[in-house]
Amino acid sequence: MLFCASLVVPIYTASSVESVWSAIVLISVAAGAHQGWSANLFTTASDMFPRSAVGSVVGIGGMAGSVGSALFAFYAGHILQLTHSYASLFGIAASAYLLALIALCLLAPGLKKVEFAA
Repeated sequence: MLFCASLVVPIYTASSVESVWSAIVLISVAAGAHQGWSANLFTTASDMFPRSAVGSVVGIGGMAGSVGSALFAFYAGHILQLTHSYASLFGIAASAYLLALIALCLLAPGLKKVEFAA
């Protein structure tokens, strides 16, 4: 997950590169890294929770991600109107995965499977 998170960081420069193709490459690499991140994130839930809870955990996480995405889309328009630049949005995208990985490591330091008492 650290590898995928670090591949997203260069997207910060996408708004300031001279070549359109350079921006396309940066955004494409970040999109590919996002797919690697999300695939690992879904398997993390099955590694940490018992089989009976995985669907609920992934559903709650998906709902939280959807709400966050809707809020980000709403505020992205306001940020663009205020700054007239994509730099701040790319900055948020560049740091989001590393911050999420730090949060995951802090919330689940051992990443051990949860065992429910029967």
